[in-house]
Amino acid sequence: LSSGISAPKSSDVSTHTGQEWNSEDKRMVRFVDGTKHINEKYAIDLIEEEPPISSNKRVVSCDGGGGPLGHPKVYINLDQPGNHICGYCGLRFYKDGHH
Repeated sequence: LSSGISAPKSSDVSTHTGQEWNSEDKRMVRFVDGTKHINEKYAIDLIEEEPPISSNKRVVSCDGGGGPLGHPKVYINLDQPGNHICGYCGLRFYKDGHH
């Protein structure tokens, strides 16, 4: 599949936590009628693909996209040069002229 989800043999790939699925594992019974899918695109890799967001303000807010899919609104101070990361979702922000 092009979404980064693949269907390898259960014992071939470990999960993002390092867990490996032995073919003798009793939990494998869940996949008798189907294939176990392992997403090989981890959150840290996906957020790294997002470019930093520029702002001309000293303070920006991040709500992770808003609504029920977001996170509590946090305010991020951009006074110091460089990227500043939202502690909830990992989005990066920087102030124009400091990057």
